[in-house]
Amino acid sequence: MSAPAGTVAAPAGGLATLRRLIMYGLLFAVVVIAVSGLVGLLERLFRTASTLVAGDVAGLALSLAFTLIGGPLALLLWWFVWRRLDDESERTAAGWGLYLTGMYAVSLIIATTSLLDLASSFIGARESQWPSPLANGLVWAAIWLWHRWMWKHPRKPSSHLEDVRAVVGSVFGLLLGAGAAIAALSALLDTAIRGFTAAASFEPWWFDVLRSVLWAAGGAFVWWWHWFREGGRRFRTGLVDVAIIAVGIFVAGITALGGLGVALFVLLRLAFDRTDPLTALLEPLAPAIAAAVIGAVIWRYHRTASILRSTRTRRASLLVTSAVALAAAASGVGVVVNALLAAAVSPLAGGATRTLLLGGISSLAVGGPVWWLAWKPRHQPRTADQIPPGRRVYLVAFFGVSAVVALITLLVIGYRLFEFLLSDVTGGSVLDRIRAPVGLLVAAGLVAGYHLALWRHDRTLLAAAAPARKRVIEHITLVSGYSAAAVDPDALARGIADAGRGAKVTTWLRADDGGPGLPPSTTAPPSVEELTAQAATALDGVAARHVLVLAGPGGRMEIIPLAGPDSRAPASAERLSRAAVQGPQ
Repeated sequence: MSAPAGTVAAPAGGLATLRRLIMYGLLFAVVVIAVSGLVGLLERLFRTASTLVAGDVAGLALSLAFTLIGGPLALLLWWFVWRRLDDESERTAAGWGLYLTGMYAVSLIIATTSLLDLASSFIGARESQWPSPLANGLVWAAIWLWHRWMWKHPRKPSSHLEDVRAVVGSVFGLLLGAGAAIAALSALLDTAIRGFTAAASFEPWWFDVLRSVLWAAGGAFVWWWHWFREGGRRFRTGLVDVAIIAVGIFVAGITALGGLGVALFVLLRLAFDRTDPLTALLEPLAPAIAAAVIGAVIWRYHRTASILRSTRTRRASLLVTSAVALAAAASGVGVVVNALLAAAVSPLAGGATRTLLLGGISSLAVGGPVWWLAWKPRHQPRTADQIPPGRRVYLVAFFGVSAVVALITLLVIGYRLFEFLLSDVTGGSVLDRIRAPVGLLVAAGLVAGYHLALWRHDRTLLAAAAPARKRVIEHITLVSGYSAAAVDPDALARGIADAGRGAKVTTWLRADDGGPGLPPSTTAPPSVEELTAQAATALDGVAARHVLVLAGPGGRMEIIPLAGPDSRAPASAERLSRAAVQGPQ
């Protein structure tokens, strides 16, 4: 009879980790295999009214093998794993958490996309391909419900991973819903801007809009379920903060600024650069406006959510917003310099140069104001207390990235120059060859120089506010006039070393201890504790590297700071110690 799982001695840490890795990896694989077979069988069942099954013997055999062999193996292995989860160490192990997270994410993504594909397939006059998405959606939805039940089981809960489930679902739903919302709004605006004849399609224009709206609604529901129903917004963990900053601020900010920049670029081209047909000019306007609107809405919501969280999260959101805007503004500067150099090289090529210049101006006009509002360059810290945490990391990171970009562009410029000098083929002027990397070099140089100046300014403030550092005593030479019977020299050396904050102590005993060279002592020698306290008081405030301590009868303690070119050298210390010992004799 086998012993219960809870009474078995736990294996070593490395062996247990390897066992969990193999077991949960194998469980993941056999579950996927069994699900694949079951999906194939269900799809064939749904198609029996219109398709003969006997025509694909190999596919049917594969589905049967996956289902009838992989299914029982998955259930057997799961039963073995589920029994071991009575132990709390198994439930809190990283392997179980990774398995739950991976299977939860895979099942959620496949089930959601399959069911939404099924629903959107009924919109329009085209033939509905419902068996495959229906089979995928049903089976993977069952797997999702199964793993959610294990995650929230009343007796075997994995409560330490609740924020992981909320983050996975909310991020997936947000990305899915935002992308579909941009597609729906883009199709609607494109029809309104360019007219009904612009879309080359054989079905009404609102079919695409309705399908995208359906996908957007599905993604929004998944996001709402995990963010509000599962309590994702209530978790105060670092993982949730990272998701807010990375997706809600960074990705949404890039989407909003990119869309706004493209929309402004189209408007500038309509005003100053009508070289292309009107339909071609207006083509990117609708997607740009849609991206700007949806991205701004998502960014605004998460910016407000970050304000209600910790101070660290709020500051991180401002730094990320500033970084995105600065990248857009810096790229605009580089493109403007590129366009100006192109105009100087070839004044007759006005169309391409004008288009390039308008692109740089639009990027600079969008990124510059946002960076100014987020970074507030006129309200920089004036004291060390005003420097927020993370600011210096941000400055160093931007300086490092800009320096790397500048180095790469310098190498490209050098390559183009040598290529121009050594090549026999005339492919344009040297300025035309290097104008693009020169523009990038100017932008990177400005960014690197600005952030380096701010970093040095902050370092000066921190250095001025830091207390003056005292020179640490490195070496103490103790000359003891007590006999070993009266005072233990080793204990006294250890006490003085502690008083000197870990300084190295060299002990010397006077050769005339107890002889005629010393006056007789009529009092009992002090204790080691009293001598140590006396030495600590005397050493307080001494700023020399090497100190000579003279301890004699009668509780006499004399501290002599020593000066020299290198008092740390053992030979120098030995000479000084011998001189101090021989002096009184």
